Amino acid sequence: MNEAGIGPRPAGAVGVEPPDLAELLGRVARGDQEAFGDVYERLSGPVYGLALRIVRDPAQAEEIAQDVLVELWRKASHYRPERGSATSWALTVAHRRAVDRVRSSQADRDREERAAAPAPEYDEVAEEVGVRLEHQQVRRCMRGLTETQRESIRLAYYGGYTYREVSELLGVGLAAVKTRMRDGLIRLRDCLGVQP
Repeated sequence: MNEAGIGPRPAGAVGVEPPDLAELLGRVARGDQEAFGDVYERLSGPVYGLALRIVRDPAQAEEIAQDVLVELWRKASHYRPERGSATSWALTVAHRRAVDRVRSSQADRDREERAAAPAPEYDEVAEEVGVRLEHQQVRRCMRGLTETQRESIRLAYYGGYTYREVSELLGVGLAAVKTRMRDGLIRLRDCLGVQP
């Protein structure tokens, strides 16, 4: 008890400053369990508080705080005072652990949602393969047409030109364009196996 008779006496004698956290971590790195008890007392509250703010679940925050404090015990030798305070180091470890927990929980929820989502009514890959095969077949059949049939069909169906505009672009009569396109479309239909 302290001089007022309330609570535990601070570490060290009356009027003597308790060892700083960096010193305690150095002792913990050498296996000093008593020093770890002091580290635990000083850091368990802030570590838990930070974890709770991130995960927003007291049970998970307790687990994270426990994991972080065990990690501080095992990895106290990794603390480097020149990089920052011992408290900052411990809270950085806690922050990372809590963020990892949130990400893991979100990934679990996302996986569950994907698993629960209804399967598509068709196979997208099979459809894409089918479309590509159709395109290849159309190109193959187009190569079997005469140059004027092929050019007339390309201008009308892929270029969006009218028969009259195709006639003007190719410099041939309108009746000739219509005949070439009709003959070309019949050959395409036969090549593609389409029933009239």
